[in-house]
Amino acid sequence: MTGITAAVLGSPIAHSLSPVLHTAGYRALGIAEASSYGRFEVTEDQLAAFLAEHPEHTGFSLTMPLKTELVGLAADRSWHSDETAAQTGAANTLIRYPDGQRIANTDVIGIVEAIAECQPAATDTAAILGSGATAASAVAALHRLGVAALDLYARRPERARGAADFASRLGMQAAIHPLADYQPGQCPLTVSTLPAGALSPESFSWPDSVDAATVLLDVAYAAGGYSVGADIAAHGGQAIAGERMLIHQAVEQQLLFAAAAGFDAPPQTWRPRLAAAMTEALRTAHTAKGDRR
Repeated sequence: MTGITAAVLGSPIAHSLSPVLHTAGYRALGIAEASSYGRFEVTEDQLAAFLAEHPEHTGFSLTMPLKTELVGLAADRSWHSDETAAQTGAANTLIRYPDGQRIANTDVIGIVEAIAECQPAATDTAAILGSGATAASAVAALHRLGVAALDLYARRPERARGAADFASRLGMQAAIHPLADYQPGQCPLTVSTLPAGALSPESFSWPDSVDAATVLLDVAYAAGGYSVGADIAAHGGQAIAGERMLIHQAVEQQLLFAAAAGFDAPPQTWRPRLAAAMTEALRTAHTAKGDRR
């Protein structure tokens, strides 16, 4: 049986849970023995050479700081880009099909699904914390969810201009603010795209409580340290763990890898199966480490 050979690339990469998720997906698909999923420390200036040196891989998952570098590389090499990657200027997936290489952004669907499964109250306003590549994906995701007005908060506000301009092109209103001006609970829906360790309990001025309908998705998932999502929950709101986004974007990646490898895995049938398998694998991994999640 021919399997899938894939890996996650980025720097730092030791904390990545992608091997746990994709290996669980392989088991669900019944191809675990013939497949592999690795993890490699790769920086921006190393990406092109690394890809050239690993032609046997079906595809790659890419994380910080490679998402914008991959888009530029794809343009230079005339690789096909899916609509979401082209819109956001960020891609987290490289797939090698028999007729050529393609890039995709599955972060957007990951954010959409993570928020949707929480079933938040309908809102046309939202906030985004951060200004990196994932901020553009958050803009696209919130647009799909019906948000019409955005407040963008960044440590260096000028760096949020790209995300704000992208929101404007989508027909959304967008305002930029310093990160310190964010007021927890003021906005009904927030997506924090900041990396783990970027915030502390003193980063914001917290009210005694927030409305129970207040929802915050924190895409950072590294164990330990301060969690703005946990703080929202402690003040009465709803926190969506970044691992939910991670699972849903990984499901889409695995479906793309499976299609490239020639497997019959209809998305409508396999999305819930893969999500369930990956969720259980993460639960097992956390239990083994003694994490309370």
